[in-house]
Amino acid sequence: MTKPVSPDMRKSRQEKYEILIEGLSDDLYRYAYWMCRDRMQAEELVQETFLRAWKAMDSLREAGSAKAWLFTIFRREYARQFERKRLEIKELDDLGELPSAKAGFDTTTEAFVLRRALGKLSEEYREPLVLQVLGGFSCDEIAQMLGISSSAVMTRLFRSRKQMRELLGDEGGKRTEVRA
Repeated sequence: MTKPVSPDMRKSRQEKYEILIEGLSDDLYRYAYWMCRDRMQAEELVQETFLRAWKAMDSLREAGSAKAWLFTIFRREYARQFERKRLEIKELDDLGELPSAKAGFDTTTEAFVLRRALGKLSEEYREPLVLQVLGGFSCDEIAQMLGISSSAVMTRLFRSRKQMRELLGDEGGKRTEVRA
């Protein structure tokens, strides 16, 4: 027999949800924006992710795994959109010219060069790198989200960083110093 839900239980569930959304919405939006490359689509997917998170809130057992749990919900929702409809394909050259979605969007030359180089990586290498750098996930968490082994994640991260160095003209991992 299930026990009735009291208003206090709903309130604590609501409070947990608000803390979750408040703490992770910026990270989730940044990740969604990198995945979608479209501000409106990223916002819609984040909202759908939050809705699904609310519905499944009782399945979250540990607060420490909330970020990985929410990102996994997002990844599944992102994949679902490809089952439903065919999306417009955008050229990689347009990545650096996307409008700012948040007020603190970095518009420096260095950020533009990094975004452009990141856009040239294959999805296989870009996604783990974005999850680690923007999402702050560990190799084990990324492996769980992508459904691959931790060693495969480490290999992809190593290769993605190597490709980024090559794309940015920093071969061999050595930074060139400019002396006056």
